Parts: sequence; C-alpha cells; structure tokens
Amino acid sequence: MRETLRGALLGALCAALLAAPAAGQTLTIGAAAPVTSIDPHFHNLGPNNALTMHIFDRLVERDGRARPHPSLASAWRALSERVWEFELRPGVSWHDGRPFTAEDVVFSFARVPQVPNSPGGFQGFLRAIERVEVVNPHLIRLHTRAPHPLMPLDLASVSIVARHAAEGMATEDFNSGRAAIGTGPYRLAAFRAGDRVEMVRHDAYFGGREPWARVNYRMLLNDASRTAALLAGDVDLIEQIATSDLARLRRDPRVTVTEIPSLRTVYIAPDWSREGAPPGVTDHAGNPLPANPFRDARVREALSLAIHREALVERVMEGAATSTAQWLPAGAFGHNHDIRPDPFDPERARRLLAEAGFPEGFRLTLATPNDRWPNDARIAQAVAQMWTRIGVRTAVEALPWTGFVPRRARLEFGIQLAAWGSSTGEASNFLVNVVASHDRQRLTGANNNARYSSARFDTLIAEASATMDEEQREAMWREAVQLFAEERPVIQLVQYLNTWAVRRGLRHDPRMDERTIAMGVRPH
Repeated sequence: MRETLRGALLGALCAALLAAPAAGQTLTIGAAAPVTSIDPHFHNLGPNNALTMHIFDRLVERDGRARPHPSLASAWRALSERVWEFELRPGVSWHDGRPFTAEDVVFSFARVPQVPNSPGGFQGFLRAIERVEVVNPHLIRLHTRAPHPLMPLDLASVSIVARHAAEGMATEDFNSGRAAIGTGPYRLAAFRAGDRVEMVRHDAYFGGREPWARVNYRMLLNDASRTAALLAGDVDLIEQIATSDLARLRRDPRVTVTEIPSLRTVYIAPDWSREGAPPGVTDHAGNPLPANPFRDARVREALSLAIHREALVERVMEGAATSTAQWLPAGAFGHNHDIRPDPFDPERARRLLAEAGFPEGFRLTLATPNDRWPNDARIAQAVAQMWTRIGVRTAVEALPWTGFVPRRARLEFGIQLAAWGSSTGEASNFLVNVVASHDRQRLTGANNNARYSSARFDTLIAEASATMDEEQREAMWREAVQLFAEERPVIQLVQYLNTWAVRRGLRHDPRMDERTIAMGVRPH
C-alpha cells in the first residue's frame, strides 16, 4: 500500500513537472510582427518596444492599464510648474555589474534625437525638456521650457541605456549585443533578425527574480502558423489571434484567451506633403492629377463617408474591434463622447466628389502592410472596394512590414493604411507624434508620416501640454478631438480589441498597449 501510494505521488509529481515545459524555466512567445532592432531609441514601434522592455528600463513604467508607477526613478515630484525632480533608485546595476547613475540618464536623453536613420523615434517624449540638472548621482531635476504636467507619462516611453556601453556605438552595436547592456529583467543572448530573439534572466534585477530562466521570442508572422504552434506546444503564448481562430480558441480547453480594449487605432493617412499629385494618384486614364486631391476637405469627407465601418467590424474584424472617429477608447483621458464615426453615405460621398471637381472620381493606390496589425491588408482591401463603388478606383499595394517601413519613411506612398497605439493612455500621445507638424527642432510629429501640418493644431497641442490643471487640460484635448473630426487630417476606421492565447497552466496579464512581455506571464 505504502509503495503504491508513493508511486502514485511520484507519478503525479512527474506529470506536474511535465505540464510546465523545462520545469517552468523557459517561456516561448509567438510574436505576430518582426522586431526590427534591439536599439531602444531607433524606432518607436510596438514590437520593438515590447521586446526592449525585457532588456532596458525607464525612469517610470506603465502597467497593463497604462497607469504609471516607479521604475528606475523611485519617486518624483513637481518642484514648480517648470521643474520636475526625480529620485533615482539606488543599488541598481547594469547587466555587466556596473552601477546605474544619473549620468546614464543624461546620456540617454541626449542620444534619443541623435540616432541616425531613425524611421520614427522618441524625441517627442523629451520635447519639453530644456536642460537636465544632476544634483547628485541619484537625483536629477528636469527644467522645462513651459509647464509640462505629462512629464512622468512621457518618460515612461524613453529607455535608459548604459553610457559606458553605448557611447560612440551605433544601432548595429545594439543588434549585435555589444551595446545592449540594460538594467532590465533579461539580458540579450541572441538576435536573429526576422526569426527570433533569445534572452536569459538577469538574476540581479532590482525588481525581483523572474520565474523564467530563458525567454525565446519567436517571430511567427503568419496567423495560422502562430495558432498551430500554440496548439502543437511549440510556443507557450501567442499574440494577435487571427479573428477567424478566436471563437475556436475560446472553446479549446488546452488554452486560455485573454483580451482587453486596445489603445491602438487604425486609420488611413493621405499624403499632405505635396501640392501636386501624390504617388499612385491619377485620373482614370492614368495621368497624374494637376493638384493633390487630399488637400480638399470635400474629398477627405467623401472618402470617409464611403466607408462602411460597421461592415469592417463585423465582416473583416469579426467583432474584434469597434468603429471610431478618434484614437482612444471610451473612458480614456481626452476621449470625446460627443464625436461619432461618419455615417455610411455613398450618395453624399459622390456629391462631394463632384463638388470638388471629380464627378467621375479618380484612381489611387492604397498602400498597406500585410503582416503588421490584425487583418491590416484585409481592411485595406475592404476599403478599396468601398471607394471603388463611389468612383475612386482603388488598387491595394500590400507589402511585408520590413519593406513597408523604409518606403513610408521616404514618403513614397500617396495614401496608406496606418495604426497608432497611444501607450500613455491619454490624448496627447497621438497628437504630439502623429498630428503635430513634423519638426525636428521642436521634436514634434516624429511619426507624422502623412506630413499634415496645422498651425491651429500645433498651438492647441502646445497649450494643452503646458496646462497643469487636469480638468482644463482634458477639456482642451476634447476640443482637439472635435477639431480633428472636423478637419479629418487622417480618416479614422476602427479601434482594436487586443487578444492573446496562452497554454493551460499559465496566467497572462493582458495590456491595453498590446505589448507581449514575459513579465506578464506567470505559472499558475
């Protein structure tokens, strides 16, 4: 009896150990989009930001609901309207054992706007800082050009790198691992572009030892391949569940689906950089138009009215999105509940085109990635069909993300599908980075790929960003949403629902900023 009982207990123990791969020591993540760089200052891109969170820390961190909390800064306070003081956490060491100090913060802030060939950087988050005062190795004061109540939220987007490792180094040195020395919970072991990133645990992490000794971050860009890899046990967690697989995975007892409303919005960005016809925009005979049609408000409104957003939600996204006319979900700071999506009205769209001088419409090519956001190319194809029905004959050019980004940076697209995740969880993030004029001196519009520019918007953004009173600032953001809906600098489509699937035996904390991080996965 005793032997039988002991054998049964041993068998149960073995089964429990086998249920967690590698005895809980290795976590394998199936990522839906490629990581393009380990340099945390190179490209403000969701997959890059999620990956570099494992290796580098920021002064302030955000949780899955976009709420700020201390990280490398243990505390902060506003000494006046134009001075913020940050206490740096003592006893923090870099992966190579050297101590973290204020000089690393000063170096990181100076490096951010200087990264060569950045296709969209982080300088907008530092735009308010006039100078950094080092009081002592663990206390800094940030002097701003104007009052800046968003400073803690902004700094939650700026990674701190080691001066001794990164000074004089290029982005390629981070990718090779030479400069990728962080304070984060994991150390870089290998980066294979387009394939995977391998990381090992940093046991001396100030935030506590993580449960995973190794993290493998595999790039599985095909939706079906990610689902198959999870069900086969090749990965432990996948992101961006294909909408066609969502109902099936919710019923599967082997996995758990987690979800949360997204901070990411999908929109169409027409080119504003040219007075003449943008690339790919012609009359029906293929001749370039004499002027840029997107600069005419009637054309932008017509294109918006021709889009059946509820059809996009129901048929393309299969319910995993909501239609929208703004860039934040309801309840977020700055969301304007009075603003509704444009109705589907193709007849009015045709009349507006005729008024604008296009009674027969025109032709255009809509560019889109085909492997970056959920159903990105499918959304573009559906919009193309809707526009074609009002006389704007639309072809779709769908590209892999790695080919799409450099062409977008060179302004080669006349009109493109785009998306933005407001990681701060409030209205300024989208306005400063996407709507504000592209200005390297003022550090605004770093991701304004349409090159829209409005003095009225720029003034409103600057004034609201400098307003310390929260109620007054939120009212100004709502005013900006109203102006955005009237002007339509870009054409809003849908707001995503973020989804993940994790194997049984693991617990996952979903994030509104859609980032997939090993720190959010725990064994049950």
